[in-house]
Amino acid sequence: MPQPPILTLLSSLLASSARGWRGTQVLRVAAPPKQPLLIHDRENDPDCRLLRELLTELQLDALVRPCPLGGRRWLRKLPQGARLPCLVDRDHEVTADGLRACLKHVLATYAGIHLGTGLLASLPMRLSSRLASAVRGDVGLRAQPSRAARKPLELYSFESSPYSRLVRERLCELELAWVLRSFGKEQLADWGPPTRRLTWKPWSPKPGGRRARMLAQTGKAQVPYLIDPNHGVELFESVQILQHLDRCYAR
Repeated sequence: MPQPPILTLLSSLLASSARGWRGTQVLRVAAPPKQPLLIHDRENDPDCRLLRELLTELQLDALVRPCPLGGRRWLRKLPQGARLPCLVDRDHEVTADGLRACLKHVLATYAGIHLGTGLLASLPMRLSSRLASAVRGDVGLRAQPSRAARKPLELYSFESSPYSRLVRERLCELELAWVLRSFGKEQLADWGPPTRRLTWKPWSPKPGGRRARMLAQTGKAQVPYLIDPNHGVELFESVQILQHLDRCYAR
């Protein structure tokens, strides 16, 4: 299978390592809202990363509107004066902007935790997230000319996935709205690449989990997995996904 350039993949691995691989494991499956969370986000922004990690850990989905520097498509939809990340919870009629407000709402509403914001938004967390951003440089930060998509794309991803990050960065640069399907590890046996799971037994997904459903539907249980309803395609490998995005949406 085609692989990304080695230096690109290495820097993505280092970015995940800088964050201690947070945003990998599902810690609690939250009851999802009836209407998906709406998030204005910038992929390589340190504060936005901390919110996305929490979404992975609670297995929460969201409609992501990328707001890269120099972009206009979704930045102009932000409430006046709002900071990134900006979260809209239509079920609870709440708009939260800035890291602390977003974390506080998600923790209290979907995890029943009222005292965790200070820890997740603490100085060590933010510094390590800045380090992760520095490792990736400007990738995923700045808008590039693109064609708008009629319908949002759909991406199965977990925040620390080095391969998924490459796809999320390109979606942000192209200002393509997408539905995040949080696909964090559901058990210890899920850790490791698909061909080298951390189990002595033949790997099997957690019964009833997201991996079990994807395996039944597609024959695989891995990320990134992109569904593009505008072109009727479903793709697994990051290189093929990036080629598709550039072919169909980059100008």
